[in-house]
Amino acid sequence: MHSSALLSAEDRALTASVWKWRVVDIVMASIIAVACAVLFIVWNFAYEVPSGLLKPILPGLQGLLAGPWLIAGVLAGLIVRKPGAALFAEMVAASISALAGNQWQALTLVSGLVQGLGAELVFLIVLYRVYKLPIAILAGAAAGLGAGILDRFLWYGANDTAFAVTYITSTTISGAIIAGLGSWFIMKGLAKAGALSRFAAGREVSQRV
Repeated sequence: MHSSALLSAEDRALTASVWKWRVVDIVMASIIAVACAVLFIVWNFAYEVPSGLLKPILPGLQGLLAGPWLIAGVLAGLIVRKPGAALFAEMVAASISALAGNQWQALTLVSGLVQGLGAELVFLIVLYRVYKLPIAILAGAAAGLGAGILDRFLWYGANDTAFAVTYITSTTISGAIIAGLGSWFIMKGLAKAGALSRFAAGREVSQRV
């Protein structure tokens, strides 16, 4: 009875800490967002070259290039591990990208919202308590799936079903590999370098050493 009550108290304390943002959490999420915004700005134009190469191979295959735009949400979710971290980082990064000027203008914010919500949903499903590699990949895939579906309606409404299936499948795969797996390795690299000592992601690495 005493043991059960103790576990319940510990569980409540863990739940409370998960849902409470610290100043360092806000700072880290903001740093991730700004860093990813720089990536977004570069990729907004750099993607045109590989996109031109993929389109003739199979229309819709250019969706494989969506991954870099999805990293902010997944990476912030994996490191900060607080409700809203993925959505916050993706939206801030998208806002900076839009303010810097790009071909999609204000609709960049809509993309950021959908992509951030996709990743956020996966972290929410596991109640912000599981941050294993499969969750990272699922978060990236969900962000990619949301991005693909949104793009289908915003930009590719005139294309046929075959294009839509190829494009959405491609964005989902890109999200899983580039944003999901990629963010996982970035997180591990930062943790091993000692940059995440104030976060659970950093403490996990130090405990294994």
